[in-house]
Amino acid sequence: MVNRNTSGGAFRNEDEGPANRKLIRPNLAELADRYPTRSFSQRKQVPPEQTNAESYYYLKQMAAKTPMVVVLTDGEKINGWIEWYDKNCLKVNRETGPNLLVPKASIKYMYKAAEGSAEETSGNR
Repeated sequence: MVNRNTSGGAFRNEDEGPANRKLIRPNLAELADRYPTRSFSQRKQVPPEQTNAESYYYLKQMAAKTPMVVVLTDGEKINGWIEWYDKNCLKVNRETGPNLLVPKASIKYMYKAAEGSAEETSGNR
């Protein structure tokens, strides 16, 4: 007579005893030798949060008092030179009009005024 194994759904005859199953387990010591884990010194280093490229650029422009054009997200252009900066804003000095404190979040891009005038005359904009 054939009985159904309720746990796994397999069929076996009554005259067969429980199956001899050997659990195959790898030796963990062999696996550790074969596949060494990464040590702390092999981990990839996390890149720095700040590269200081931005601060270097601002310091260079501030020292030379380079005339800059700051284009805001709404398209307005502010001409002047950078007097100081911090993490969130720039202070732009202007010859005409008051000095402005501009939040960095509202800046779309900026460029040197000399580069902009050369591009406008050549028509490559």
